Amino acid sequence: MIKAIHTKVKGRARYKITELHKSPELKIYLEQQLVKNPAILQVHANILTSNLLVIFQQDYHYQQIQELIEKAIRIFIDTQPKIDFKSIIPSPHKITKADSNIQAQKVENWHLIPTSKVLQTFKTSPESGLSSASAADNLSKYGANVLAETELRSNLSIILQQFQSLPVALLGVAAGVSIFTGGLVDAVVILGVVGLNAIIGYVTESQSERIINSLKHHQQTSAWVVRDGQPKEIPIEDVVVGDILILKPGNYVAADSRLITTDSLSIDESALTGESIPVNKDTEYLMGEDVPLGDRINMAYKGTYITTGQGLAAVVATGKYTEMGKIQQLVGEAQATETPLARQLDEVGGQLVLISMGICGLVFGMGVWRGYGLVQMLKSSISLAVAAVPEGLPTIATTTLALGILEMRKNKVLVRSLAAVEALGSVQTICMDKTGTITENKMSVVEIHANSRQIQVVEGDFVDGADEINPYADDELLKLIHVSVLCNESEVSKSTDGEYAVTGSATENALIYMAIAAGVDAIALREKYPLLQTNLRSENRNLMSTIHQTHNQHKFVAVKGSPVEVAQLCQYQVKDGQLLPIDDETRQKIEIENDRMAGKALRVLGIAYSHLDEYHNGNGNGNGKNHESNLTWLGLVGMADPIRKGAKALIADFHQAGIDTVMITGDQSPTAYAIAKELELNRDPQLEILDSTNINNLTPEALTALSDKVDVFARISPSNKLQIVQALQGAGKVVAMTGDGINDAPALKAAQVGVAMGKGGTDVAREVADIVLEDDRLETMIIAVSRGRTIYNNIRKSVHFLLSTNLSEIMVMTTATAAGIGEPLNAIQLLWLNLVTDIFPGLSLALEAPEPEVLNQPPRNPDEPIIKNSDLGRIAFESVIISASTLAAYGYSLARYGISPQASTIAFMSLTSAQLLHTISSRSETHSIFSKEKLPTNPYLNVAIAGSFGIQILAIAIPPLRNLLRITPISLVDSTVIGASAVVPLLVNESTKGAKDWRLINSKFKIQNSKLKNFGNGALK
Repeated sequence: MIKAIHTKVKGRARYKITELHKSPELKIYLEQQLVKNPAILQVHANILTSNLLVIFQQDYHYQQIQELIEKAIRIFIDTQPKIDFKSIIPSPHKITKADSNIQAQKVENWHLIPTSKVLQTFKTSPESGLSSASAADNLSKYGANVLAETELRSNLSIILQQFQSLPVALLGVAAGVSIFTGGLVDAVVILGVVGLNAIIGYVTESQSERIINSLKHHQQTSAWVVRDGQPKEIPIEDVVVGDILILKPGNYVAADSRLITTDSLSIDESALTGESIPVNKDTEYLMGEDVPLGDRINMAYKGTYITTGQGLAAVVATGKYTEMGKIQQLVGEAQATETPLARQLDEVGGQLVLISMGICGLVFGMGVWRGYGLVQMLKSSISLAVAAVPEGLPTIATTTLALGILEMRKNKVLVRSLAAVEALGSVQTICMDKTGTITENKMSVVEIHANSRQIQVVEGDFVDGADEINPYADDELLKLIHVSVLCNESEVSKSTDGEYAVTGSATENALIYMAIAAGVDAIALREKYPLLQTNLRSENRNLMSTIHQTHNQHKFVAVKGSPVEVAQLCQYQVKDGQLLPIDDETRQKIEIENDRMAGKALRVLGIAYSHLDEYHNGNGNGNGKNHESNLTWLGLVGMADPIRKGAKALIADFHQAGIDTVMITGDQSPTAYAIAKELELNRDPQLEILDSTNINNLTPEALTALSDKVDVFARISPSNKLQIVQALQGAGKVVAMTGDGINDAPALKAAQVGVAMGKGGTDVAREVADIVLEDDRLETMIIAVSRGRTIYNNIRKSVHFLLSTNLSEIMVMTTATAAGIGEPLNAIQLLWLNLVTDIFPGLSLALEAPEPEVLNQPPRNPDEPIIKNSDLGRIAFESVIISASTLAAYGYSLARYGISPQASTIAFMSLTSAQLLHTISSRSETHSIFSKEKLPTNPYLNVAIAGSFGIQILAIAIPPLRNLLRITPISLVDSTVIGASAVVPLLVNESTKGAKDWRLINSKFKIQNSKLKNFGNGALK
């Protein structure tokens, strides 16, 4: 689709081309092919705005040119695979592998060196640039201008990561032991559980990876340089040190460069430095040894965006020697930190290894002492050790985290790895990059001072105190808005659906959007007052003026710029509809008002105008400054990078949840302070700010000691961000880092949880982040934190359930062996028991609804184990009750059937039923079935218990399955005994919830153990 958007000037037209958006191939094709037509003189395409500027012979109509463009696009689409881009084919250098003969580039403080010396160092000049031979030599010597790509996770690495936890390794060992001892069925079932765990994890993580990678932006592929005295477009990877870059608006800087000449050049460096406002560039060398990156106004850095003006720059660094390359090296050096849950599950696994080894040795020793055969006891002890490992633990943890990822995906929160879900729930400090994360990384007009009034601009409304102002009912305000539109280089177009598209610098775009909010038709206004002349700001003149034709053949001058400079050129002011002289006192008031607005971290512009009569030709013959006199003052316009909607409420939510918030920014301290105060970032009365100059003078130990006392870090470099995150981690904090720029990448990787923006973020930031906010809505973070905390709490309930039930199995088997009353359960029954009572009931506990107070509690201590010491007594008590009830049923069966399959069946069914009902008891540490306040219904729990009981009934009803498990049919009396042995532990455990006097419970343990001992001795008699 092609549409003509600017056609007023003969021989010049601008077109909007949908297919051009982010298509460097079409850009190159149009620029090369269209100029071959004699009707077309010059073509310039912009893949970011989708605009095509064409200069053509004036005797042609713009519609004829449009037809030529449409024909060229059709040919491009039809023949795209066959097009030969020989002039810009990338060099055959691999991005991920450096040539062995590449030399190191010279590293200097180029911003401190005069341009003449820089040019002399690289043997180049702005007029002729490098020769082709010199450029080829430098390319061979220093390598291609490419950065090492962040290595993405392959499908194989995602699969392998599913097996890299200790609980999964334990299951693998258990399967191997089962094969060794002849238990092939046991091994197959165990390996099936491991495989299921891996499939769930792989499917979830690979899907997230694909979605995140789909958000990548296309990169600019070519750059203009001066070679052999001629402008030439070359692939970015062929840019070498010494090249003279031609800097034009709408392009990205191809390599780190020292500026030689500038013409109103302004560069957006927010992705690199975090500065939200484009930087006005200069060529003079700087003084001082430690000039921050954001203050090096005579440098242009790779990857930054040229917003306005033009210039020439000598390339001083390429590839990994650029500032962006250094950041990528920091990313490579930063170590990802293990999340608390992963560490704690491994700790539980390690403890289970020790328990398993102890059980093996104890049971084997007791059996041999009792006179049982060595082989028999070896198999029994190994089977019991396998039973000590909860087969359901990895699957429950993996599935719960996977379901958490799916749930968050509904809120446009993309989670790359399972562990990151839970890690969010344990975050104690959130470090937030300001530009593009807390703020929108675009300028907006927020305040106007006109006619002695302070007018606030809030979401498009103009407000004076409690009164809303209609700009069309206020002549002074409307004229100020009109001047802001006319004295403006931003391009404005309007789509068929009425949506405006504004392209230009952030500051000038903000003025256009202010006018649109006021109801001004910016396009019609510019057509009414055609532009005759533009006088851009210069090195010693911080203002801009434009001259426009009016309907009565007079001329109108629109001026904006530094308030102080504009006010000095004004002779009049508009006040209450009257034109009054302006005096020094008024100018002083303007300066005071300017300082007040600047103190609120606003970028302030002064607005003025004048009229010229027909004797002023305005032809630009060096008389531009003569038009900038006898101006009439209109007012001040204050702009800021607006805070994202909901950011302040989000900070309050974080504080309510006990999470500390830290803002990290490249902005100056006053700007950072103003935003932090507006956000109420500090939890203590005093807002603490630390500047980068102070950080650089601190030892790592001192920074660690200070880090958790600081609310705002200002003037921060990428390496500083990494230092801050590591310092907070050194202070024992679990840290989340949010960011969107290249400069955030090292810190994003080092933090336990890295959170990147999806739409506005850079590819580098997304590639290293654990979580991506697809629609850039920061407020979804609190949803993720809530989900993370709930998942951890539910996994903890599941682990509690698994340990208490598995411990009951060990108690039953160990007690029976010690008492010499046979084996209540065989190896395959133990494995079946774990599968039926572990996975589905345990998973249903992991799906419990969030507790109402989940965000009103402080984050948990990351060093606190998933099962605390205070839990161990409770787990032991519950296990004793379940095992005692099972042994009682087994005692009944021994008395009736003796040591036989019937006795083993009753023990097997009793223990299985008791464990399934124990799921109900594991839902809460404090609430019981007897409590007045009931827990929310968990339908998954009901289905899991009913389904598991159904499977257990099938096991005893289907002969092949019954034979595999070596169980027999049961009578009605046996069923009654089994039912009673299952219900009694539930009632006992529920009735003792909340008991505080564990000395009483411990005494009960002793009584129970003595009864079991007496029971065993009686059975032997």
